[in-house]
Amino acid sequence: MPKVKTHRAARKRMKLTSKGKVKKPSAFTSHLLTNRSSKRKRSLRKQGILSKADTPNIKRLLQGV
Repeated sequence: MPKVKTHRAARKRMKLTSKGKVKKPSAFTSHLLTNRSSKRKRSLRKQGILSKADTPNIKRLLQGV
């Protein structure tokens, strides 16, 4: 049986919390930031939790971690 390999792109972008949830960075932070308010940009810095519907698929990509 071969080793289970981690999906490297997913590992670089997401992390598992101690309770098994998936932490992810916010989207819409790369460019065109001049027309967003400071409040909006500040809130986009924070990481979010992935939705329950998407969690099993991402955990399968991260199972080699």
